[in-house]
Amino acid sequence: MKIDLKQLKQSCSERGLSLSSMLEAAGVSRNAFYSLARRESVLPGSILAIAEYLQIPPSEFLIDEGSPTQQDRALLKRIEEIALRNPQADRETIRHTLILLQEEPVERLRRALQRARNNDIQ
Repeated sequence: MKIDLKQLKQSCSERGLSLSSMLEAAGVSRNAFYSLARRESVLPGSILAIAEYLQIPPSEFLIDEGSPTQQDRALLKRIEEIALRNPQADRETIRHTLILLQEEPVERLRRALQRARNNDIQ
């Protein structure tokens, strides 16, 4: 994997930032960044060696746990685990409950109170 400098600059520009200001805010030195930007790959050699040996791209075995895709996969896996243990449970209800449990309790309560107020007015 290589840094696409043009794409990164465009992403900064879309957010009203210069590359320099973004690096400063992110706490990354210009020297460190440009050292990475000049490399053919920012991945460690061991990761590249494993991928080459298995003849697969590194992205096939690297995960970004914070990415929406990974979060969705983890949620689906958890839904399936619960559904297998509780075949009578509705998968949509399980999904909805797990999503609600990720929120802070005070936020769930605030939203429930708002819905109650809205229903009372109508």
